[in-house]
Amino acid sequence: MMNQYSNHCVDFNASHVLHRLYEIQHTERHISAESMTLVADEFKMSVSQVASVVSFYSFFYLEPVGRYHIQFSNCTSCGYQVGQLNLLEKICRLLSVVTGKTREDGWVSVGETSCTGMCDHGASMLINGMPLARLDDERITQISCLISEQKPLEQWPVEWFRVESSIQKHGLLLSETLQPGSSLKKVLVSAPQQILNHIIDSGLRGRGGAGFGTGKKWQFCRDATGEARYVVCNADEGEPGTFKDRVLLENNADALFEGMAICAYVIGAKKGYLYLRGEYRYLLGHLQNVLKRRYAKNLLGQSILEQAGFDFDIEIVVGAGAYICGEESALIESLEGKPGIPQIRPPFPVTHGYLGQPTVVNNVETFIAATHIAKNGSGWFKSMGTKESTGSKILSVSGDCRIPGVYEYPYGVSIQQVLDDCGADNVQAVQIGGPAGTMVARKDFSRQISFEDLSTGGSFLIFGENCDLLSVNQNFARFFAHESCGFCTPCRVGTSLLTNSLQKIMDGRATPLDIHEIKQLSALVKRYSHCGLGHTAANHILDSLQQFSERFEKRLTQKTFTPQIDLDAALAAARKMTGRDDADAHLE
Repeated sequence: MMNQYSNHCVDFNASHVLHRLYEIQHTERHISAESMTLVADEFKMSVSQVASVVSFYSFFYLEPVGRYHIQFSNCTSCGYQVGQLNLLEKICRLLSVVTGKTREDGWVSVGETSCTGMCDHGASMLINGMPLARLDDERITQISCLISEQKPLEQWPVEWFRVESSIQKHGLLLSETLQPGSSLKKVLVSAPQQILNHIIDSGLRGRGGAGFGTGKKWQFCRDATGEARYVVCNADEGEPGTFKDRVLLENNADALFEGMAICAYVIGAKKGYLYLRGEYRYLLGHLQNVLKRRYAKNLLGQSILEQAGFDFDIEIVVGAGAYICGEESALIESLEGKPGIPQIRPPFPVTHGYLGQPTVVNNVETFIAATHIAKNGSGWFKSMGTKESTGSKILSVSGDCRIPGVYEYPYGVSIQQVLDDCGADNVQAVQIGGPAGTMVARKDFSRQISFEDLSTGGSFLIFGENCDLLSVNQNFARFFAHESCGFCTPCRVGTSLLTNSLQKIMDGRATPLDIHEIKQLSALVKRYSHCGLGHTAANHILDSLQQFSERFEKRLTQKTFTPQIDLDAALAAARKMTGRDDADAHLE
């Protein structure tokens, strides 16, 4: 055994098209046209449908990746830039490989990926899907040597792959470890509507950030007309700076699955799905083992806890690298084996969800909270928080602080309190809710985490006084441009234009007119995009321009118009090819 996650590639159900494609990708290191034809025949799909799935997800490749396939996180907290050292450039230099290309001998490929959910562990990467964190100059050198020696991952130091659960503050949910089945036993002595009333009375709202009433969602699904009902857990936390679901999946999987079963009892569902983000595939074996134990104890399956008619099964579906699948309608599309493109709503999933049937979609933290409410009562839950935001919120705290990790607070906690607890000094800004959220300046650190003030799915990114906020905005803009599903023009084109505009400012070629155009473009992307990704993609830019306008203005070195494209720089490749660097090979 390499470590506790080493069985993430075995005991894997290939009955889902994403799983079958992963199986091919894992064994052949890419998905060929012949393989797509094979999958099309197996799943009774057209080849074009399979091709659209392959092209949509970033963890599927049309050309072979290396036997050692390295994906560096490019997040602001767990990214590969450590001080002045660029770890990605260093490993490419040591291994003689070009970023984004497989080395000629086929042994190694190095690239970037969006946040891998290890922001509490510093610079991080995935190698063949396995996590490697706390990277530094020495570790990169050691990794390069092992790859050069072609040493299998199973022979690498076990501790390198250990991702610890850095829970720094226990609150309402994290303080109590529930015995498997304890909440279900309490639930089954009451009618489903009574349990639903407890959930409604508790004031529990979805912990993904939007805050829709959980009980209300369950009620709508229960009352909807359909041939079947489904329970779906959204474990696709892809917002940069968010990692609390990773910790919950590691430590509280029993409570999660129990919450899904309680929801199934309330709405009358027979089937549930846990949609696990592709970056967390290494947790698959652990989660499957928890499910096996629950089946063995009759906490899942037929006649759960001897309750006739209460049948409920859970299946895990693993994504393949698509941030947009965190949006519930895109997630459902992915569950159905399609590209994860968000759908126009209404109709909503509670009436027309998975396979067109009534479906509840909640995230990991929400289902765990429901399990605790079922055990301890709605009054217990309402005893903490605020009037509109009952209970607690689990935060992923990272960035410029001494003690990053998972913190649980009653709703209503101030930003300053969190900063004090995690050892953050000389902070100039905090990004609440990830790049799609809100950037808060020092003068507003008395603001509160709550649905009434600052709502968040959990990301709490801290930027110290020495942090270049323009670089942060550039990182966020690149993230949105990369993760846009491409369905609508305002988002597909707009996010790329915003990235280019920020690059122009960084290069010192911008004028005050560019700031005006960025604001106009941001408003357009925000208003006309098809889904929430586009609606929120410019939030960080607009917040920064309002809160830190001087940081942008001091980079405006040009007084007259300059083109967004640096034409002279664009000719660099031609100069290199022709071996010319004289004056006539440059533009004045």
